[in-house]
Amino acid sequence: MGEVLSAQVERSVLYLRTRLGRRTACRYLEVLALTLRPQGWRFVKLYRPAAVPLLRVYVNGTEEIAIEVSALPVPGGEWAYHDARLGRRGYLHPCTDADAAAKVVGDLLKHRMFPSTW
Repeated sequence: MGEVLSAQVERSVLYLRTRLGRRTACRYLEVLALTLRPQGWRFVKLYRPAAVPLLRVYVNGTEEIAIEVSALPVPGGEWAYHDARLGRRGYLHPCTDADAAAKVVGDLLKHRMFPSTW
């Protein structure tokens, strides 16, 4: 019983941190955008209309191959980048290392362009 209650409390805390930490999420997405810019990826910042701020990263020349990245809180007081389509299951990389996260996002986009490159 205690484990179920603990999991419910953790989910509630993460939900509150997500809703109250909108400015933090936007700041982490800005850092990721600055890191992705020199690599040649294009992006659109979807901060205002979305419930959770998103950074849509796509291949230059086509908008069909893209990934939507969100910054979500994770247990332990940290934040991490996630594939927005998968929510919390789409964990990519901690927000503390934007260079490594940009590499992960770039690798995912390259795989979507050329599926045999995984």
